[in-house]
Amino acid sequence: MMHDIPDSGDQPHLPTTYASVAVIGAGSWGTAVAATFALAGVDTRLWGRDKDVCDGINRDGMNARYLPDVPLPKGLRAFDDMAAALSGVDAVAIVVPSRSIRAVARQVAQHAPAGADIAVLAKGIETETGLLMTQVAEEELEGHVVGCISGPTFASETALGYPTAATVAFPFSYADRLKPEASPAARMAISLSTETFRAYVSDDVVGVEIGGAVKNVIAIACGMMTGAGFAENTRAALITRGVDEMKALAEALGGRRETVTGLSGMGDLTLTCSSTTSRNMSLGLQLGQRIPRAECFDGRPVVVEGEMNARSVTDLARRLGVAMPICEAVRAILHDEADLGQTFAALWARPIEAEPNAMDLSFAHPASDKAIQKLAERIA
Repeated sequence: MMHDIPDSGDQPHLPTTYASVAVIGAGSWGTAVAATFALAGVDTRLWGRDKDVCDGINRDGMNARYLPDVPLPKGLRAFDDMAAALSGVDAVAIVVPSRSIRAVARQVAQHAPAGADIAVLAKGIETETGLLMTQVAEEELEGHVVGCISGPTFASETALGYPTAATVAFPFSYADRLKPEASPAARMAISLSTETFRAYVSDDVVGVEIGGAVKNVIAIACGMMTGAGFAENTRAALITRGVDEMKALAEALGGRRETVTGLSGMGDLTLTCSSTTSRNMSLGLQLGQRIPRAECFDGRPVVVEGEMNARSVTDLARRLGVAMPICEAVRAILHDEADLGQTFAALWARPIEAEPNAMDLSFAHPASDKAIQKLAERIA
């Protein structure tokens, strides 16, 4: 178990902030992360593909396209040249959609200084390989220490300075355990911490990442049932049992179950399942209202991470022999053309099980036929 980092009253040597950080990805969340680093006093560069967006940030102090009406710190500089953004930095935060992580990490590897620590802020599992986002980045960034940052963080609220907390997770070497304040996790956490952003430190990268990947799928399930006309009891049940699915998958991959009860698991799940600000919740809500997928978001091509994660998460779970019935239900509806009403009715009519799972108890639901009929009719 990782050593606790003593507070400032007990420790003469606090973690040293990074002198300079490059944030790769100038979308809403990348911009908010860059603003947080800058507010913490770190020399911060923000890279984006769109020259107009970068020019607007440098000229107006605002990302008008992705984070409008949010003033950015004066010291934040934006670049559309990745080599310039990465020149001489101590650390890199990659904040792009999960499907782009491999390609972007490959680009970063061409320009990142040797020894720069890498934090991945995408949430998901690579469809083709079943790898977590940090594992994908590690394959492309050999020689760099790779960790992740995850938690209940809507971009606009973070950038506006609303009190926010997240978990910073990196692998801990033997030297890190002897001197945890010098570890990448502690340095990244202290470099992000402001009067309103609070970072926590973890050595359980797997547990933190699984929470971030699975919560998107559970949020779609919550949205579906809300859109179908159900209320708080249903959403609370899906959240709670969704956490159990997170725990099972994390544990199977070597993560710790208790990590899933923290910010990156339970915290992020609760946020994502509670607001249509989340694209995952919003997609589920529209599908629950029987809006065809092509017409959701008014027909705009909106990327919804949980839509892809539904397949990659369940593929991985199947290979590991982990039961994830809620995620399987979402996958069936999104990718296998299963009927929403019948699928959720079957989910509710599954055999009665024990809680906790250690009791290893299961027997037929006494009202399964009625449950299937009643729920399927109501959701139709």
